[in-house]
Amino acid sequence: MISYEVTAFGEPLTRTDRPTPAPAGGQVLLRVLAAGVCHTDIHTWEGSYDLGGDKRLRMEQRGVALPLTLGHETVGEVVAAGPDARGARPGQRFLVYPWIGCGDCKVCRRGRENLCAAPRFLGIFRPGGYSDHIMVPDARYLVGIGDLGPEQAAPYACSGLTTYSAIRKIPPEVLAEEAVVVIGAGGLGLMCVTLLRAMGCSNVVVLEPDGARRGAALAAGAHAVVDANAAAALDEARRAAGEVWAVIDCVGAARTVQQGMDLLTKGGQLILVGLFGGELSLSPALVPMRAISIEGSYIGNLEELHALMALVRERRPRAIPTACRCLEDAQSALADLAAGRVVGRLLLSPSPATLAQATQP
Repeated sequence: MISYEVTAFGEPLTRTDRPTPAPAGGQVLLRVLAAGVCHTDIHTWEGSYDLGGDKRLRMEQRGVALPLTLGHETVGEVVAAGPDARGARPGQRFLVYPWIGCGDCKVCRRGRENLCAAPRFLGIFRPGGYSDHIMVPDARYLVGIGDLGPEQAAPYACSGLTTYSAIRKIPPEVLAEEAVVVIGAGGLGLMCVTLLRAMGCSNVVVLEPDGARRGAALAAGAHAVVDANAAAALDEARRAAGEVWAVIDCVGAARTVQQGMDLLTKGGQLILVGLFGGELSLSPALVPMRAISIEGSYIGNLEELHALMALVRERRPRAIPTACRCLEDAQSALADLAAGRVVGRLLLSPSPATLAQATQP
């Protein structure tokens, strides 16, 4: 099995070749067809999150241990299944739900494994999709993709699920009657635009500083796009949106959070999903006086991923731009994403040469 691993934070990924494991119990082994490259991968590879004020949340503090195979947006084809696995036959293609919890705590029993305090997330705490194979601990974490291509389906495991879960936190009447402002038009923001349109929002306004990404946001279905760096950016956004009742911040930087709060009308709602980082100055008195809510939304649960994929099959949201590279190019893909050279989503796929070299179980 050939994988590209983080062996030292901030250092180039290391190619490793080891025997492909055989599944036991309820485990399922899949051959990787596509693995998305996400900003969370960059944070994990670099080794920390920026908390502002020279403070950082380091991956060791989160329980991340090296070596680690990145990749949490994975579509694969079943190669083998353990004797206790149900519903996974060789040749079937699935999207992998990676946000796996301990399975025993009350949070997991409530079906909210993504919020488990002892997570086993694939690609963060357990080996992920930057490999030619991935081991999934139980067939219940495999979600059907219908006739979607692997490159189209893979981003729904993170960017799709994250934004879908955030959108579901907006009251239905706001979603149906008001504009929603999306901050950022990276892979996360573009996915948010397409899902907002598919879920009934007719007026999506996007703030994004990059011209190419603004163009991609319009193609994804945004009603209006605004240069986030323009002096009159917030005025332009208000003209396009009217009263702003809901903002989804797909960046999560101090500046973008401040923009989101400044845009909200009285009683409005700011949902944070981006993890860029930094530090925010907040006047507590203004929060109740304006009756605004500031809410974090962290990925989503398995039930939501099933609901999302049902929505995708039924309503066919516009696909975000994707580009596929060979698994061998994982390091350059990370570097390009970190440098802001990507519009949409980059995906990795093992080349025929890699698959020919891989050791079978």
